[in-house]
Amino acid sequence: MSFTGFAQKDFDTFHIEGLDSRMEAIRERIQPKFKELGDSLAADLSVLSGHDMHLHIAKHLRRKIHPPVDTWLAICHTKRGYKQVPHFQVGLFDDRLFIWLALIYELPSKQAIADAYAKNLKTIRKELPESFLLSFDHMKKDTVAVKDMDKKAWIASLQRFRDVKKAELLIGLNLSANDAIVSDGDKLEQLIKETFEKLLPLYKLAQKFAG
Repeated sequence: MSFTGFAQKDFDTFHIEGLDSRMEAIRERIQPKFKELGDSLAADLSVLSGHDMHLHIAKHLRRKIHPPVDTWLAICHTKRGYKQVPHFQVGLFDDRLFIWLALIYELPSKQAIADAYAKNLKTIRKELPESFLLSFDHMKKDTVAVKDMDKKAWIASLQRFRDVKKAELLIGLNLSANDAIVSDGDKLEQLIKETFEKLLPLYKLAQKFAG
């Protein structure tokens, strides 16, 4: 089986009522695609990063009542788990696909990473494509365009990421569910790989402090 992209039916999964029914659809419709795509992305990132990268697929085991509003795959350097280390994500909400370098609130080295990003902010702002987005909460759809972030906004965001326990930092792209590239497996996979490659310097800088 080769990765074929995501269809509208995959996004419609998040309109299914009930935890058990939605999770069954996630497992049947989406997770096999995550496995095909994720194995290829992990192999590519292993070469680019210089160390083994491992695929994790969200299982949503903590959910007992409310069904998930999104789901994702994560790729990082450790087999044990991804939430406490910098990691790459690809996932779906009901209306979009997201591609992130994710630094989420469980990361114990947030302060050191934020300070390192602040020290390298001039280079970061120069090298990040204007088409990229920032998110500050992986559970929400809200994003800010890199092109709309001036130096002051960047500094404020990094300070909040550093100082607020629940604050997060995600950088990358979002694609609408009806974007033609989303349903084209080859083109989507190539775009994701290119996006991760552009994010790799930020990943490597964060990884220095992540252990």
